[in-house]
Amino acid sequence: MSATKELFGGSITTTLPTTLIDASNFRQVPDTQEVFISRDSGVSIIVEVLQSVDATELREAASLHFDALAHDNDAKTKQVNETTDVPNGSDGTTPDPVVLYGTQTVQKFNSQSADEVRILLALYRVLDRNIDLVMTMNVPMASADGGAVSEEDWNEAKAAFEIAAKSLRILDYGLFA
Repeated sequence: MSATKELFGGSITTTLPTTLIDASNFRQVPDTQEVFISRDSGVSIIVEVLQSVDATELREAASLHFDALAHDNDAKTKQVNETTDVPNGSDGTTPDPVVLYGTQTVQKFNSQSADEVRILLALYRVLDRNIDLVMTMNVPMASADGGAVSEEDWNEAKAAFEIAAKSLRILDYGLFA
């Protein structure tokens, strides 16, 4: 089951599974992020307001954001599997996203083995504000801490991400002032 969630004080809305919980209810989250996590696994979804990366082509920009995430995660390996343009059906007020699917191998803190994390990333470029709005979903397929999901769960997560990416609407561009 899914529901519309207000992000950044209602400036943005998107449809997310009701099973995801708002991480800000129990930990500090930067003002530039909205973070939702699964109660039952290591799946998370993050919507982040970032300065535009130096790439004019949106697929290249999505790859640069994926690379930055791999760097932040201290990923041992990274691979982009697919990048697609996704029409969101809005009336033109919200840019259509570019969606990237990739995989990263990440070794957590004191773990002896690396986790395999599938990454879904949607990039919405707000040209006149020099902003990249980035939505990422992290789906651990192999995890040392027990947060991994099955292939069936991956398919459900991917479907939920596609709904979230297509339903995201920017309602108040003042957020990017």
